[in-house]
Amino acid sequence: MQADAAYLALCARDARFDGRLFVGVTSTGVYCRPVCRVRTPRRENCRFFDTRAQAEAAAFRPCLKCRPEIAPGLSLMDSSRALADSAARMLEHAVHSGQTSALPALAARLGVTDRHLRRIFQAAHGVAPRDYMATQRLLLAKQLLTDTPQPVTQVALSSGFASLRRFNAAFAERYRLNPTQLRRTGQMAPVDAPLRLAYRPPYDMGQVLGFFERRVVRGIEEVQGLEIRRTLGWLHQGRRLTGWLTMRFVPEHHEVHLQTSPSLAPALGGLMQHVRQTLDLDADPARIDPVLATLPRGSTPGTRMPGNIDGFEVAVRVILGQQVTVKAAGTLVQRLADCFGEPVTTPWPLLNRVFPNAVTLAGADPEVMGKLGIVRQRVRAIQALAAAVASGDLQLHRGAPLQPTLDTLLALPGVGEWTTQVIAMRALAWPDAWPASDIGLMNALGSRDPKHIIAIGQAWRPWRAYALIRLWHHLETSP
Repeated sequence: MQADAAYLALCARDARFDGRLFVGVTSTGVYCRPVCRVRTPRRENCRFFDTRAQAEAAAFRPCLKCRPEIAPGLSLMDSSRALADSAARMLEHAVHSGQTSALPALAARLGVTDRHLRRIFQAAHGVAPRDYMATQRLLLAKQLLTDTPQPVTQVALSSGFASLRRFNAAFAERYRLNPTQLRRTGQMAPVDAPLRLAYRPPYDMGQVLGFFERRVVRGIEEVQGLEIRRTLGWLHQGRRLTGWLTMRFVPEHHEVHLQTSPSLAPALGGLMQHVRQTLDLDADPARIDPVLATLPRGSTPGTRMPGNIDGFEVAVRVILGQQVTVKAAGTLVQRLADCFGEPVTTPWPLLNRVFPNAVTLAGADPEVMGKLGIVRQRVRAIQALAAAVASGDLQLHRGAPLQPTLDTLLALPGVGEWTTQVIAMRALAWPDAWPASDIGLMNALGSRDPKHIIAIGQAWRPWRAYALIRLWHHLETSP
């Protein structure tokens, strides 16, 4: 945006620009979100940035009131520079998962040299990859310090720092105060305090909540009002954690409040990223809604693309949904969860098991799976998928490189183009996924010819997955 237009958005506190615009105030040395409620700074004291990393590279520190670390991020189609964006998502995933990510290894996964990656990353994001990753780590640490009572040492480890000394030094250098001082500026967060995750309005909560409610697996998840509750098994740094979480919409603040069981606390960074993907909190309706305006029966503003916290789980669900209705697929998923799910204790008696993990299903007896009503071809597909995920050969999250992941999926027995496209949408957050042979899509568009469906879908690129979700919603909610 031009600076004058950016200042108008700041004056209006326009939430549509949240996460797409940051303002550094030269008189205070602080940078803010455009929705910050403090007194609007004078125009001559404002510098505008596209990203948090750019603001911090210019020596501004994050505002303690509006908290830039909770602002919405960028979706997969927010930039035409796909390679640089893929690198940014991989870096973010590494940080929030508590992993290290050496640039040469990252470049190799993307099929380029690290020198070329540095060049295009700098051009796209305005900072070097190393600085971008440092910003992600420190902002994650800032949120954990503010929103949780975790010890500072645990925050340092969860943010990807090798030692408390390095964490303290980096924090003091960038933000000019140490972690303990940051906590003294406010109050220690209570044990049950939620983590705040912001989104850009409008947001069609009815569509998203209805999508999950129609696909609920008893014992694993439930939808109550504006809240989604579920159990979860999570692999964190080689250790399997089990527990529960809740995601509650707070529409008056354009936020989702996330709470987890104490058992999942070490993985909070990764969980926040996956919740953002699950509820599509980083989408920009200003880009998507105009493209969907030509859909049959129109489109409600704020369409979102529901994902799933566990990419393996959603991939299994998609395989079980091959050539059957949503209701029939739900029955099979329920049987699989009842048979192989792991018991877990939660505050809600009806939530009592965790969806079976990849290791469990890879080693399950095919005959037992067959007795659940799952046909032999789908048993083979599920077990091949589980073996690939358990071995680490296949990763299912939005930080994974798209085309290599799709190629790996297509190479699995019993996994075709429809399955791959739906997994790309719900597990990889790919916004242009388009399963042209989908029966619901064919019914909505009045054609049985996949080539014709592909031709019709060109009008909604690069947001065809959002068009699909809206068309499904019309079918599922029609009398």
